Amino acid sequence: MSAAISTDERIHYRTCHLCEAMCGVEIRVRGKEILSIRGDERDVFSRGHICPKALALKDVHEDADRLRKPVRRTANGWEEISWSEAFDEVAKRLVDIQQRHGRDAVASYVGNPQVHSYAGLLGGAKFLRALHSRNRYSATSVDQLPHHFVAYFLYGHQLMIPIPDLDRTRFLLVIGGNPVVSNGSLMSAPDITRRLKDLRARGGRIVVIDPRRTETAELADTHLFVRPGSDALLLLAMLQVIFVEDLVAPGALADRLDGLDEVREFCRLHPPESVAAATGIDPHKMRELARDFAHAETAVCYGRMGVSTQQFGALCQWLIQLLNIVTGNLDQPGGAMFTRPAFDILGLAAGFGQRGSFNKRRTRVRGLPEFGGEFPVSALAEEILTPGQGKIRALVTAAGNPVLSTPNGRRLEEALPGLEFMVSVDFYINETTRHAHLILPPTYALERDHFDLIFHVLAIRNTVRYSTPLFEKAEGTLHDWQIFDCLVSSLAKYDPSRKPRLFKGWLDHWLTPRRSVALGIRLGGRGAGWNPFSRRLTLGRVIDSQHGIDLGPLEPCLPARLQTPQQRINLVPAPLVADLDRLRNHFKASAAESTADLVLIGRRDPRTNNSWLHNAKRFVKGPQRCTLLMHPGDAERRQLRNGDLATVNSRTGKVEIPVEVTEEVMPGVVSIPHGWGHHRPGLQLRIAMQHAGVSVNDLTDETFIDALSGNAALNGVAVRVSALAAYHPAR
Repeated sequence: MSAAISTDERIHYRTCHLCEAMCGVEIRVRGKEILSIRGDERDVFSRGHICPKALALKDVHEDADRLRKPVRRTANGWEEISWSEAFDEVAKRLVDIQQRHGRDAVASYVGNPQVHSYAGLLGGAKFLRALHSRNRYSATSVDQLPHHFVAYFLYGHQLMIPIPDLDRTRFLLVIGGNPVVSNGSLMSAPDITRRLKDLRARGGRIVVIDPRRTETAELADTHLFVRPGSDALLLLAMLQVIFVEDLVAPGALADRLDGLDEVREFCRLHPPESVAAATGIDPHKMRELARDFAHAETAVCYGRMGVSTQQFGALCQWLIQLLNIVTGNLDQPGGAMFTRPAFDILGLAAGFGQRGSFNKRRTRVRGLPEFGGEFPVSALAEEILTPGQGKIRALVTAAGNPVLSTPNGRRLEEALPGLEFMVSVDFYINETTRHAHLILPPTYALERDHFDLIFHVLAIRNTVRYSTPLFEKAEGTLHDWQIFDCLVSSLAKYDPSRKPRLFKGWLDHWLTPRRSVALGIRLGGRGAGWNPFSRRLTLGRVIDSQHGIDLGPLEPCLPARLQTPQQRINLVPAPLVADLDRLRNHFKASAAESTADLVLIGRRDPRTNNSWLHNAKRFVKGPQRCTLLMHPGDAERRQLRNGDLATVNSRTGKVEIPVEVTEEVMPGVVSIPHGWGHHRPGLQLRIAMQHAGVSVNDLTDETFIDALSGNAALNGVAVRVSALAAYHPAR
């Protein structure tokens, strides 16, 4: 939405798309020049707050390295080609490979940025259906898959993820999350630092459990170090205390719960004393934490990457849900609640019977289970490299950089050149797309409309906002959804069996992304429906409200919103209960064997968003941030000092990285940030290459996974660290 202020300048209001927080921004423009970006003080959700990343809206839009036209890789480098030539070549090559080797010979990988483009999300889904391949992969399985897994089993839908009611809780327990930096991953919460300070100001308490004293831990009342991968034991011990001391009080949902006695029984085996050695937490502190959580007026436990991307990720997310449920904090103000967005994608999907799936098929090589129609991305490289029937021979990537974002990126890097064909929908030549035969670049966010289809489902408050384009798209460019539509048409051209029936073809053509949003809002629980006189929500009314519409706080909605049989919650899904044996056996074996030299965890940088912003000078200047955090005791034993260059070895690889000695990490733990590693040849990212850093996923292990859900275990990786050479650039 734009407001005129002079003949030369205008102000445009929109939602920042760079993370999950959905902050409103005010962009001042003269012609095609962006003059300033600041927070929209009248935004109903963010109320003027933005983080430093918002300035990247200008940087990426103006980036000279960003592709504007399709390019083909040749022996002499990249050459621009026409869109029609590009679509023809993609369709011919994909259809030919599928006709020779079967539909599943073509795989797809979708990265996180796709979720930040509602049109790309809708258009991409249409293309994947037309591709007719079951070999689907995405960033989900290196991120939030355990959340979806547990939501599917407990609440009946993979998108039914409870959200902390942050603005009303009196006790926030954060395990393995750093919302001050992430802005609330799977908990969209703009200006979360202020919200956390407000929580404490109203007499509430914040406790952070993490192997690193994070930026969030600095704001907390209490921070406890925990050994990576042992969080499930801590949660079991807390539940044991709550059951033994008769603190169980599930409240209004008590008559909707099945399996409470079984939960009591398996928790009985895990008193705090039995897990103290494995977790590194004093039993007295565990008991105190459990009691304080149970006695709090309102409380919520929230766990993110540290507990999801580990070998017991699904168990951790399940036990977090049990903790919230048995203390009466599910579906209650101040606890873990569910959203009711204007466009209720969850309700719409459930209405069509699309609730999710698990283990309907398994990968060819290692037998990893599918979830929600996707295979774990940890299997992608081996499915390309392993000969035989069913081998992946072509790959389509969209808005993703799996060489940097998936475990053992070097093995994937080895696999990609062996593909018969690869095409990427992306506007950068990065560590992954440099292997593509063709790259199809979409427009950037400021040239298209924006609506948060997914993040409104994950927000701490019900709001709605729609952004119109700031700039007209340049001549000869295409939006992401237009690229996918053209690919669908081209596939049908070379394989008539994919041509949709007449009505479906007309509907697909008519139902543009914008019309999809309009229908979703109109037919949602807050919408006007087909009544032309209704004053309820329509897309037009949302557009007219330049700063968004506040739909109110989260409200109790159970059991009506449950998607389970008889709208009951089964607390003890068989796959999760059975996985407890794996947890117990692992820690018994660990206690009997010599432990690893050190274990590696990741971390997130407040000025970058994964690997997205490293080609913008303002976000990489200053002190080097791709460093190895190491406890002073661990550094001293290896004769390492601050600034020295160390070698880090794992089963899969080796990197050389400067050491940052700090008590921020617990003994036995080292940390490398995610998203760096821009030293590969063939990149066209001039600024990023000058600040290359190392990729933590050159050390992670594609065989080290959560065996139940298939999610990658990026935290808790065994490594060895040794001094390489003195390296003191600042001295």
